[in-house]
This record gives sequence, C-alpha cells and structure tokens, in this order.
Amino acid sequence: MTLELKPLQALKLWHDVTADLVREDGPDLSARQVAILLTVYMEPPPHTVRGLAAKLNVSKPAITRALDTMGRMDLLRRKRDDEDKRNVLVQRTVKGSVFLTELADAIIAKAKAIQQ
Repeated sequence: MTLELKPLQALKLWHDVTADLVREDGPDLSARQVAILLTVYMEPPPHTVRGLAAKLNVSKPAITRALDTMGRMDLLRRKRDDEDKRNVLVQRTVKGSVFLTELADAIIAKAKAIQQ
C-alpha cells in the first residue's frame, strides 16, 4: 500500500489522530513525550537520558521530566546501568508497546479513511 497525501490531508491525519488521543481515556502525551516514546521503541537500545537529550536536542532535565510523567503512566521505565552507575537506561514496557500498537492502528485507520 502506497500512501500519498497532499499537505492538507497530512495535517488532517495528524489532527484526527491527535484529537482521538486527547478524547480517549488513555495517556495524553505532549509532542516531546511522543518523540521520546517513539525513539525508545523504534531505535535500537540502549537508550539513556543523556543520549535522548542529545538525539532530540533538548536538555537532560526536560527528558527527565518527560520520563517522570511517562514512568507514572508505565509507558517507559528507568533503570540504573549496572555497568556504569552514572548512566540511567530507559527501557520499554508492555503498556508502552500496547499503546504504540494501538496508536499505529489508529493512524492506519485514519489514513485509509482519508484515501477514500
């Protein structure tokens, strides 16, 4: 399946998926939190606070605040690196995997609706 969207269709897709996320009972994530979550789930580990900050070009405290929130939601977890105690590893969770699978399904459904 090849999906070709015009700019207005792409924005509608983003709008519709985001609006559904806000309306649902699930996590209401910021753009920064979504970027962190997708980075951790789509790029190979290990992921560290320092590495995520560098990758996304934001401060370590901003990453830490986002991880605090997502940790309370059980979307990600942090663990001290046993080999280098200075590093904090960011790890995936089952709940985070389920959330992203459902998000991907919602994106696909909205994209199909736009194509029709």
